[in-house]
Amino acid sequence: MATTKRPKIKLSKNEVAPNFVRDWVEFINPASPEEIFKCDMTWLTSYWQCIYGNGCCGIDADKPDAGCCSDGAYYTSKDDEARTLKAAKKLSKATWQFYDQARPKKSGGKLQISEIGLDKDRKTKKIKDSCIFLNRTDYKAPGFTGSPGCVLHHLAEKEGVHVVETKPDICWQLPLRRSWETREVGDSSITVVVIGEYERSAWGEGGADFDWYCTSNSEAHTGKLPVYKSSKVELLTMMGKSGYEELAKLCDSRMAAIAATRREQKRRELPLFVIHPATKAAQEGR
Repeated sequence: MATTKRPKIKLSKNEVAPNFVRDWVEFINPASPEEIFKCDMTWLTSYWQCIYGNGCCGIDADKPDAGCCSDGAYYTSKDDEARTLKAAKKLSKATWQFYDQARPKKSGGKLQISEIGLDKDRKTKKIKDSCIFLNRTDYKAPGFTGSPGCVLHHLAEKEGVHVVETKPDICWQLPLRRSWETREVGDSSITVVVIGEYERSAWGEGGADFDWYCTSNSEAHTGKLPVYKSSKVELLTMMGKSGYEELAKLCDSRMAAIAATRREQKRRELPLFVIHPATKAAQEGR
């Protein structure tokens, strides 16, 4: 059987090689018995954290301050675009660098925040090689008081809400990844909701060419909390309350077991658990 050859990944400094073994867990969705959650425990119990503005090199070396906002965000649905448009209407010229470029072409028209991407799907507009919502670090203008970075993220902070309410789905989910599989069981089909890490490969062919990427890089595995706790709101939104609570119980048990095993083995290799290699490298100071 023919196989598709994947492009060779250009690993950045301190980045671990892909396709390592992971621990997974499956459980029935308490809110929907015909659905199964399949969760990457190696990722969810890792200590990754976003380091944008605090060591992030960006995915493109020539745009280090753009983070992962170089190409704009592809919408997951019409509702996703509508929510993003609603948030954009709250932005002002004082906080948004590209406020003028987003003005409607006609009075009373829609803000011009979207475009058709290369794959023919709708996405946030790209201006000057990055997303329209990305305030550039070197931008200055009379009356402008905004901060560098995603203006939709700043809006959430200003309004005291979570970014799940203001940013496109792909933006607030990253680097979590939700995907779906179908499993045949007898004469029935069961939906498997996969919750895992948004690896380079998930970006498609372009991911292999990133100059730097955070999820597999030890530089970003320095969080104080494991991902299932630091990304609680995102996971609640993706899984629902009962689904997340079941996941948290399993993650809590895993963390406790890892701690106990480390005490017994005096921090030797843990054969019972697959620790994310980037988290392991960060903890060992590599």
